[in-house]
Amino acid sequence: MSRNRRLILSSPSEVWDLLSDGRRYGEWVTGTQEVLAVDPDWPNVGARLRVRVGMGRLTLDDTVVVRISEPRRRLELEARAEPFGAARIAMQLIPWGEHTLFVIDWHPLRGPGTRMHGLPVDYVVAIRNGMMLTKLARIAVREHDASLGGPRVGRWASAGRRGWSRPRGGAAQ
Repeated sequence: MSRNRRLILSSPSEVWDLLSDGRRYGEWVTGTQEVLAVDPDWPNVGARLRVRVGMGRLTLDDTVVVRISEPRRRLELEARAEPFGAARIAMQLIPWGEHTLFVIDWHPLRGPGTRMHGLPVDYVVAIRNGMMLTKLARIAVREHDASLGGPRVGRWASAGRRGWSRPRGGAAQ
């Protein structure tokens, strides 16, 4: 299993708005080349996305099914990429003040991924999921800023872009 966490400088409602728009899945899910079809009731339980994933000419069509949906709190998906099997992707949106602590867990369910499960695969998945959370955070912050009429100001303004970290030049005050 691979687990990543990221503080996103947007509210859980704003982050959920991105997750609940299946047409935008390819904007933030690393490796998605194209969203082929979206069930109109996405992200309700049982709803599906059909996506094309891969790198360069190496692509395959994947089906993503919603298994658990708790608006603004939790979304669990099953991604099926035959012949490689399926994986569980569990996302939690935890309110953190006015922001969102986003937690994603990835775990293989079926297929060869279950046999290759372990440190090397989890490491690659953690890198991929970290990239994905960076994209999601950038989109959420950009759209939040646009709804406020411009870019954020303040010492933590870039946290949504680079991750949650101390300002350069010393310890947090």
